[in-house]
Amino acid sequence: MSSFQKRVFSGVQPTGTLHLGNYLGAIKNFVELQKEFECIYCVVDQHAITVEQNPAELRSNTLEVLASFIAAGVDYKKQIIFQQSSVAEHSQLAWVFNCVSRIGWLNRMTQFKDKAGKNKENVSVGLMVYPNLMAADILAYLATHVPVGDDQKQHLELSRDIAQKFNNDFKVDFFPLPEPLIYGNATRVMSLRDGTKKMSKSDASEFSRILLTDSDDDISSKIKKAKSDSDLIPDNKDQLQNKPECLNLINILSACSNESIEKTLVSYAGKEYSKLKNDLADKLIQVIGPIRTEILNLLNNKDELNKVLDMGSEKASTIAGPILKEVYKIVGFR
Repeated sequence: MSSFQKRVFSGVQPTGTLHLGNYLGAIKNFVELQKEFECIYCVVDQHAITVEQNPAELRSNTLEVLASFIAAGVDYKKQIIFQQSSVAEHSQLAWVFNCVSRIGWLNRMTQFKDKAGKNKENVSVGLMVYPNLMAADILAYLATHVPVGDDQKQHLELSRDIAQKFNNDFKVDFFPLPEPLIYGNATRVMSLRDGTKKMSKSDASEFSRILLTDSDDDISSKIKKAKSDSDLIPDNKDQLQNKPECLNLINILSACSNESIEKTLVSYAGKEYSKLKNDLADKLIQVIGPIRTEILNLLNNKDELNKVLDMGSEKASTIAGPILKEVYKIVGFR
């Protein structure tokens, strides 16, 4: 690892308005990481089409993700933010990795099993092999670090396996083995309606998630209606393990306040949920309000956003192009 320049890569799918889980689990960390690392952030639209998409919505969602990055504090002038499909090196390297990766490795991916369900024979090939494209996303830049949630650890392990096998197969020390970066209390923000399920854009209930474009009233209403129970809030973290909805609310407030769960819990132990919910709604309005305002301002000038993507794609290609050229030499292409 020491011979590789420290570089962070991460991507977010443009599959609808980003929510609180995306912010606390990823984008908030992106802002912090840019203080320490060279960072490359990608709107991964090629991953998005592993399931059916409306083309017009996909284009619109791509700009909304970009606007969310910038509104949250990612500096596009100093870091690289770009659109995956605009940099051909991703899919070109992914084909090489399709030939390095093993079917057995992909069959063990739990996310594929979860998404395919009983319909495994009928889903797109892309849904199965997209971890190979994810590896290409990372390794096209020789990225050394990847911020991941718990649910993405397995995919990062696959990226490391592919890098290692490529290096071994061709007797080179070319690709780094990227390391995971796991930050903060809220790496996994759960549904407001079911504390055992991750907050998701695909959930049927709008009250399961807080969107980054929600109004103050929407935020307050959703938190007020968040699932809880009739008990008083417990006084220690161990008791929270049997109360997933309570744990989720405490977790979110801790992350927004940059405090430990233990410290947050001290303030609410023995109290009713109404106090926690009121304070959480106020904190979320304080955090999300300025981001929402900036997102909406940015979306009023889509030409400028497209220029940012074009500039980012050009910078990304400048890095990925020579790396892919070297890969092609290593495998025996001209």
